[in-house]
Amino acid sequence: MDYFSGRIFSVTKIIWLIIFLMIMNTVKSSTPEDPIKCSSSSSSSSSGVLKKKSNCTITNFIGAFPDRTTCRAAEAFYPTTEAELVSTVAYATLAKKKVKVVTRHSHSLTKLVCPDGDEGLVISTKYLDRVLNVNASAMTMTVESGMMLRQLIEEAAKANMALPSSPYWWGLTVGGMLGTGAPGSSLWGLGSQVHDYVIQLRIVSPAGPGEGYAKVRTLENGNPELDAAKVSLGVLGVISQVTLKLQPLFKRSVTYVTKSDSDIGDQAVRFGREHEFGDITWYPSQKQVIYRIDNRVDSSNTSGNGLYDFLGYRSLPSLVLLTIRTNEETREALEDINGKCIDGRLISTTFRTAAYGLTNDGILFTGYPVVGYQNRIQALGTCLDSPEDLRITTCPWDPRVKGIFYQVTTFSVALSQVKSFIADIQKLVTLEPKSLCGLDLYSGIFMRYVTTSSAFLGKQEDSIEFDFTYYRSKDPLQIAMFKYNGLPHWGKNRNVAFIGAINKFENADKFLKIKQIYDPLGLFSSKWTDQVLGLNKDGLSIMKEGCALEGLCICSEDVHCAPKKGYFCRPGKVYGKARVCAKQY
Repeated sequence: MDYFSGRIFSVTKIIWLIIFLMIMNTVKSSTPEDPIKCSSSSSSSSSGVLKKKSNCTITNFIGAFPDRTTCRAAEAFYPTTEAELVSTVAYATLAKKKVKVVTRHSHSLTKLVCPDGDEGLVISTKYLDRVLNVNASAMTMTVESGMMLRQLIEEAAKANMALPSSPYWWGLTVGGMLGTGAPGSSLWGLGSQVHDYVIQLRIVSPAGPGEGYAKVRTLENGNPELDAAKVSLGVLGVISQVTLKLQPLFKRSVTYVTKSDSDIGDQAVRFGREHEFGDITWYPSQKQVIYRIDNRVDSSNTSGNGLYDFLGYRSLPSLVLLTIRTNEETREALEDINGKCIDGRLISTTFRTAAYGLTNDGILFTGYPVVGYQNRIQALGTCLDSPEDLRITTCPWDPRVKGIFYQVTTFSVALSQVKSFIADIQKLVTLEPKSLCGLDLYSGIFMRYVTTSSAFLGKQEDSIEFDFTYYRSKDPLQIAMFKYNGLPHWGKNRNVAFIGAINKFENADKFLKIKQIYDPLGLFSSKWTDQVLGLNKDGLSIMKEGCALEGLCICSEDVHCAPKKGYFCRPGKVYGKARVCAKQY
């Protein structure tokens, strides 16, 4: 129980109200606004689509970059064809303007979309979202880079084909997934990363006057430059078109099983080999693990038309979101760790009771396994799928309302190191049993399987990708990144996760050589990407008051934490070489 506006209210009732609204799915969501906001506009293409805007700010889907700065650009362009895209890059090259690419919803938390200063320009791929070719016999599909994952899945299914694996959130774009190396979960076949299904792409980069100041390159399998462009952080140019190798449409069978975490170290290493699309959700403070047993089944002999509509990706009333956020802030202000643990158990229990949003026929859940076609199981995001309602309801993280506001740290740990890393987290929980209850408020630690990739900035070994979503940073970040040589997710991290990261990629030099060929003036780079790639001696740490709590530095002095709030810089309790902000009572 908490005090709110002078009255005691029941968190349990609120959570059950949320789940009821999710299950009934009666709410309609306000669609997200464009991440690019400009004060003036001019020029339209022949199709009438707005082509250029001026004096702009750029943000991400949650409305805040890790360092809380505002990114600006002098101009924003909205090309509708590859020819218009080429013209835009040529204009930027001739004017020697910094350029960044922004996707429809800007789902990267990191500053990949920010040009240096306020005189650069941004290119939105919002209107580059068409299917260009479908080859059913070759099982390939060519699309424009601004196509959202949801569209790609739907268009493939119309041709009786499927992308074998993908991220779970359907609001990502094809170009965005390639730029950040976003994965699903699988160690089978080519694995879970969309870029490993790319067999050809076209990319527009700066050029000299003899080539009209912009050049279109077509890269195919066997060309080492494709391995640079498949995960490029957007610093090689603008991806225009992508050809993907697909498979015949198939069905999956999904069952969630809850177990003790006593043997999770051993199970985590084996589980991904045993189940094609398996993943794991771990609640360390509850000593509980949710295993998703998820496998391909014979479509002709297995009945079922199941649907996965994950509860956390559905729209909610803004008033409910306000209550959730206020409750979380109150827990934090009162240092009510017991309350966080209670809330976390309630949330995990209600999600489990509601089968996480799975239904056997698209309406009702009648029991496991849930069998459905790949296009109805692999990705979700219905809060993007409803008409405007003046923000009475919206996605839980919509920055236009006071709702869920969080930080994410995502990194991969090689399978050979996973058991030891998990054991260290368990040691932390043993020392402080309630220390990770805050993770339970955001569905625990989410674990996906990713394979070794040929991409120069892709995964170096078969690994598990760990997602930590939280209100405030915890010790496992430094354990993973430094003790276990973890690799950062390029789109979901704070600055400290990228310190020294480029040195962990054995083909980084090859990537940087191609970057120099494609963009010798560095127009598609920024100070931030140069820091990430090890090209800027200033480094990624921003040493200032409170920087460690923001993930902008590793603390070396108490002031880097929040001593006025009782947080001081101390050695890690499990990994002694770490320096973390710890509460001192």
